[in-house]
Amino acid sequence: MYEVNHLIEVLKSTKKAVVEENVLALRELSNQTIHSSAIQQDSASIALMVIIYTLGKLIERGNTNNLKSFGKTISSLIDKSIDSLKHENFAEYENSIALLMKSLTLILPNMKYYIQEVIRKASINKASKLYEHGLSMEQTSKLLGITQWELSDYIGQSPISEAKESQTVDIKKRAKLALEFFEK
Repeated sequence: MYEVNHLIEVLKSTKKAVVEENVLALRELSNQTIHSSAIQQDSASIALMVIIYTLGKLIERGNTNNLKSFGKTISSLIDKSIDSLKHENFAEYENSIALLMKSLTLILPNMKYYIQEVIRKASINKASKLYEHGLSMEQTSKLLGITQWELSDYIGQSPISEAKESQTVDIKKRAKLALEFFEK
């Protein structure tokens, strides 16, 4: 079900990175969770990926005073998530992650709309990464609660469609490869 040891390490590292205001570590942690989110396709894995990315963006944009004001809440919810995983109580883990996501907007009411926008943009960004991992656009947009239009608009502006894996080989090269394959 869950890669428990990996998630525990990600949560511990997230807590440390938030305390140290280490944006690069948070970005890397968020990227690490993309693979497991693509495999698990559960709301908790996806929410964790978005939470980590959002925390990194808040620190990157200079909202560290606001983060410090609810750092104890983040810390306690991360600790609760870790404890739930250690006891293999996955329902409680999912609950803790949902509370952590909700707390980002509830704890700072004066920044509610700003944080919601950061979370929305984080969801779109991470959706594009899941799409790169092979999930369909429909599946990805449903998992992250965004529209296919938002996702396709973002993907159209990003270099995903220009990636080497998505480029086709011209017909002469394909014919040559096919002949080489059958000659062996």
